[in-house]
Amino acid sequence: MSSAGRGPMLAQPLRRPSAGRIAAFAGLFLLGAIVGLAGTLVQAAWFPGGLLLALAGAAGLFLGGAYALGGRSGAVAPVAGWMIAVVLLTAGRPEGDFLFGAGGGSYLFLFGGMALAVICATLGPGRQPHGGPARPGK
Repeated sequence: MSSAGRGPMLAQPLRRPSAGRIAAFAGLFLLGAIVGLAGTLVQAAWFPGGLLLALAGAAGLFLGGAYALGGRSGAVAPVAGWMIAVVLLTAGRPEGDFLFGAGGGSYLFLFGGMALAVICATLGPGRQPHGGPARPGK
């Protein structure tokens, strides 16, 4: 359980992420918001193909972010952008304008996207201590 002889990995002090990693998180957050907006428009336009396309795009971004940044936190940034964009788009305006109808496709997009977010964050690679390919502590 030790990381280079300095004690357990969880007992190590937190370090500030590098500027490149922060930029990658910000970029993934923006991409998540864009995918959420695009999925909102596509899922209703070409039902059911648009719904499948929107969910596949979201899953690809979530899982791709996890693998690109080498940890589950890479999936959290696009998920946060997607969730914020979709939740803001569900709210109706005083004029009566809305992007989500009350149909089943809209609910499948909302709940399916949330389920995909959890699945992709779970399937993403976990944080591993630096060292050899052997198990830690062995």
